Amino acid sequence: MLLGMHDQAGDNFQRLWTPHRMAYIKGENKPTSSEAGDGCPFCAIPKLSDEEGLIVARGEVVYAVLNLYPYNSGHLMVVPYRHVSDYDELDEKELAELAHFTQRSLRALRKASGAQGFNVGMNLGEVAGAGIAAHLHQHVVPRWGGDTNFMPVVAHTKVLPQLLRDTRQLLADAWN
Repeated sequence: MLLGMHDQAGDNFQRLWTPHRMAYIKGENKPTSSEAGDGCPFCAIPKLSDEEGLIVARGEVVYAVLNLYPYNSGHLMVVPYRHVSDYDELDEKELAELAHFTQRSLRALRKASGAQGFNVGMNLGEVAGAGIAAHLHQHVVPRWGGDTNFMPVVAHTKVLPQLLRDTRQLLADAWN
């Protein structure tokens, strides 16, 4: 069958459109350099209101924020305010609060969403998969039994059941 004819006939698949992902794919909002404040979203986010920046909680040297392009609903990131790219650049206070906020993230996600497990980690460096390698951030991704189905495996599409602003409010309420 010719491609054009196939397109017209359809392939019997329903489409879930996620146009917001195109911004991520195209690299929009990615820093233009490795310098602090030079288009770095992790430097800009703390200057916004919690609601506008999707910030769940603020600490003295780190903050917890929802991932704008989440793998699962509730996908948080713990980010130091200071613009550093590598784990070994964190000072003792940042290390301690990053660990504490990671722990608080797990608790809030369990309370707000009944998460049954988690993927927690960092991609350090562009070659390791860091989307924004210039500013270190730790991912906290909640998981549930059966949350991976044919959609992400076959169609490379993730279905998220909740708006980010609603998720942020639930987690902010569950944080304390």
